[in-house]
Amino acid sequence: MNIKIRLTLLNFLEFAVWGAYLTSMGSYLASAGMAANIGWFYSVQGFVSLCMPALMGIVADRWVPAQKLLALCHLLAGLFMCGACAYGWTAGEGVEFTPLFTLYSCSVAFFMPTLALSNSVAYTALDKAGLDTVKAFPPIRVFGTIGFIVSMWIVDLGGMQNTALQFGWSGILSIIMAMYALTMPACPLSKSTGKGIVEALGLKAFALFKNYRMAVFFVFSFLLGVCLQITNGFASPFIQSFGGIPEYADTFGVQHANMLISLSQISETLCILLIPFFLGKFGIKRVMMIAMLGWVLRFAFFGLGDPGHGVWLFILSMIVYGVAFDFFNISGSLFVDKETDLSIRNSAQGMFMMMTNGLGATVGTLSAQAVINNYVYDLQDATPLQTAEGWSTCWYIFAAYAMVVLLAFAVLFRYKHNAKN
Repeated sequence: MNIKIRLTLLNFLEFAVWGAYLTSMGSYLASAGMAANIGWFYSVQGFVSLCMPALMGIVADRWVPAQKLLALCHLLAGLFMCGACAYGWTAGEGVEFTPLFTLYSCSVAFFMPTLALSNSVAYTALDKAGLDTVKAFPPIRVFGTIGFIVSMWIVDLGGMQNTALQFGWSGILSIIMAMYALTMPACPLSKSTGKGIVEALGLKAFALFKNYRMAVFFVFSFLLGVCLQITNGFASPFIQSFGGIPEYADTFGVQHANMLISLSQISETLCILLIPFFLGKFGIKRVMMIAMLGWVLRFAFFGLGDPGHGVWLFILSMIVYGVAFDFFNISGSLFVDKETDLSIRNSAQGMFMMMTNGLGATVGTLSAQAVINNYVYDLQDATPLQTAEGWSTCWYIFAAYAMVVLLAFAVLFRYKHNAKN
């Protein structure tokens, strides 16, 4: 089989595993009486991202070929996720935080490194086939997002978005992925032993903080990373909360929140194609400011909209998500690659991921949980309308935060761009 097709399936499965629960888990936790702990379940992805991907990278470099380690990580992640499903399903309304969170966290600890390992496997396979990774990989990677969307739809249409069965679907896909990864071309081990753990963990990149522009960029990467997981964790329970209001109870958004949210991922696939033009035309500072404005609008449209006559505002929120996410994550990664020396390029990318998906996302989800608890979940005897008003207040607070970050970045980040014709 053509290597591009094989890698397309690899990426499809990789992100289908994640899409099974990432946007719908909040709805299940809310229905299971753990709405006040949603932030902990999402923040654990940030915690493990601080160390596990780097540690697994060292193992793949020195001892276990990447395709075999990818299979092992997916097998363990899948088994733990199936365990979370089995516990949640059998416990029913009596589900408790500690056992569910423990099983879920163990699964995530092994899944998060696979995001990098799957890229390594793909790059190696393309190099062996004599293909240009810069040209060949992006069209393959798009199918990862498609896999994410397909999995979201299966969970929605299969009636799993409010149950622990979504964990089971993710676990099954992860085990299938483990078996499929073993069919990938062999990845070589590194013969060099000069790369110590300090370098592997990206700690050499802290030297970049001596450069004012890079220091400011990394600080704002953290500040904007705060926004990354908020809507993944809370958009679904927010939209479904309108089900308590009779005029919205039977709307498409309330009944199929996951499908509505999947418009965000569809927008993401399209916005990836716009990045080369925008970076060439406007430069990193303006592109990052556009991303920040995208987060302002993402949150504000949620605060203003509803699943009825205001559903168009929800749809606009989904559309701008592609700009908010891609223009920040992908453009930021390209900027780091361009601005850093070859000797610490990998470490610099690790630093960018640590500041955004690690520290930023962790602080963001836990902070968002505190805000939402205060205005939504801690309200005693609140009516559905009062709950909706509380949600709106939360989204406006998040929008205001993103606006402050945008204005501060505009003032403090110094960058002169020479537009390409």
